[in-house]
Amino acid sequence: MMRRLAVFILALAPLFGKAPDPVQWTLTLNAKSAPPGSHVLGRLSAKIDAGWHLYSLTTPKPPIATTVVLENPAVAGVRIYQPKPVVKLDPSFGVNTETFADDVTILLDIELKKDAPAGPLDLTASARYQCCNDTSCLPPKRKPASATINIDPSAKVETIAIPPGYTEFHPAAEASSATSTAAAPGTAPAPATAPQSSSFGLFLLTAFGAGLAAIFTPCVFPMIPFTVSYFINRQSGNRRDGILQAILFCLGIIVLFTGLGALTKAIAGPFGVVQLGNSPWVNSFIALVFIVFGLSLLGAFELTLPSGLLTRLNQASEQGGYLGTLLMGLTFTLTSFACIGPIVGPLLVASVQTSGLQPVIGMAAFATGLALPFFVLALFPSYLQKLPKSGGWLMRVKVVLGFVVLAISIKYLSSADQVLQTNLISREMFLASWVVLFALPGLYLLGFLRLEGIKPEDGLGVGRMLTAALFLIFSISLLPGLFGSSLGNIEAFIPVQAKSGSLLASGGEAAAPVWMKNQYREALAKARAENKLVFINFTGYACTNCHWMKANMFPRPDIAPLLKDFVLVDLYTDGTDQASEENQQLEEKRFGTVAIPYYAILDPDEHVIATFPGLTRNAVEFVNFLKSGSNTKLASKNT
Repeated sequence: MMRRLAVFILALAPLFGKAPDPVQWTLTLNAKSAPPGSHVLGRLSAKIDAGWHLYSLTTPKPPIATTVVLENPAVAGVRIYQPKPVVKLDPSFGVNTETFADDVTILLDIELKKDAPAGPLDLTASARYQCCNDTSCLPPKRKPASATINIDPSAKVETIAIPPGYTEFHPAAEASSATSTAAAPGTAPAPATAPQSSSFGLFLLTAFGAGLAAIFTPCVFPMIPFTVSYFINRQSGNRRDGILQAILFCLGIIVLFTGLGALTKAIAGPFGVVQLGNSPWVNSFIALVFIVFGLSLLGAFELTLPSGLLTRLNQASEQGGYLGTLLMGLTFTLTSFACIGPIVGPLLVASVQTSGLQPVIGMAAFATGLALPFFVLALFPSYLQKLPKSGGWLMRVKVVLGFVVLAISIKYLSSADQVLQTNLISREMFLASWVVLFALPGLYLLGFLRLEGIKPEDGLGVGRMLTAALFLIFSISLLPGLFGSSLGNIEAFIPVQAKSGSLLASGGEAAAPVWMKNQYREALAKARAENKLVFINFTGYACTNCHWMKANMFPRPDIAPLLKDFVLVDLYTDGTDQASEENQQLEEKRFGTVAIPYYAILDPDEHVIATFPGLTRNAVEFVNFLKSGSNTKLASKNT
């Protein structure tokens, strides 16, 4: 067995070797000599290995945009120009990105100071960039490239000419000139800003925290003392051997969940994640699974895996050795899935509704959080004595989790209902369900609802009382939504009101924005008649980010007035009707993506003025995007 382990480690050794370096930078200047106060054209060229690409200076997040810096005491300033990048959906990040492949040359208009001293001047441009291929991305890297020019007062002044196809890059990213210029119909413009703030770190933190929380479930917590004792009290083996056994046990847990994420990624594919997340049939199936899990946690019945499978795995793990310990981790994970499943489900669904490697990395983070306590207790077994004893509190966790899982199932039923447009689950019905399902665990923890885990003679502790209060506070906070009030961030998860403008109104005023629905051609005609631009909102019936933007970003006092200057149209892409199919084809053909939300500003002749992919919580970015359209409109009026 040790020989096999050694072979495994050697097989992994190349992964820790020298990292690939697929981009090489060089800097050349258009002249050998230049007088002080003149301009010098620098060409910062990148040679990119086949199969790799780097991102433009204006690409939206989450990939790292390329940045170029040239600083020298003899340089008064630098203007940076980049060629037109390739704009397409990046499956690794789930957003439209701007990339360069094979080679790219960035132009630098370098202005020398008038008092630049005569003699050789070394100029160094530093490029920071991220390089990716179709399967992986390298960490951001910074590389310098240098060239020398002679400062000579008698030298000839060279003329700087920027060739066609290059656009000046403004580091402030207030409004990219690439998007403030109308593009020809049928082409996808560069995004106006870099709006897509990555929530990947928060997702990983949530997944890791969910893994830690899963420890405190009735299927997992009672197993801790037995499992840790197995590691540290083996008759054949020392403490070091026990720790190695603990590592392999934890590896078994991580392997199973990471494999589950990888399987999901393989099934969904890079573009399938959007369709999978919006499918009413997938959402209905998820809701059904969660209802089964929820009722099981409440004690309606018991979920168990096939006994034959568990028996074989258990027999294999009892054979001992490192392989046996690894199988023991797999067996432990499967036997605890009845309690862990309701936690894994929402995380896996959340990762599937994004893109890239989130299903894999998210499940790895969850499994790491679940396995970490076992490893820590194997290192410090004395802490076993300080763990709370198993008892009624575990059953309370199970019951409370059952109510929460049932509430989550309502969310997925509602998503399916909205996409199918059957209107069986109204906003009021959804909120009423959540009010009840989040109030019940509060009442249960206070002892008013008689279920397993709380006996009449049990005292009410401070922790149980505060937890009950949190559930009841959240339940009561949903009540204003039943009467038309906006619920802030929660609006992302609940059905929109029948009259969408009511959410945008404040202080009893009538909602100003008027949205057309699935009327692209009509919106263009209206814009032509009113001499306005068209603001397109590619959205979805079940799109939580779309709902959040509509309820929380659009009504802002610095954004709502800007929207009045446009003809507004919602184009739904996730429905089952013909209109949704046509809208999706329009988005994919014109903008190279099917992701939602996605925003575009067009003139009445379908010239694309600016685009903005995805959700943002940065109002300044969205204001700049809208102003790029407003400025173009004003310019057209003045010509």
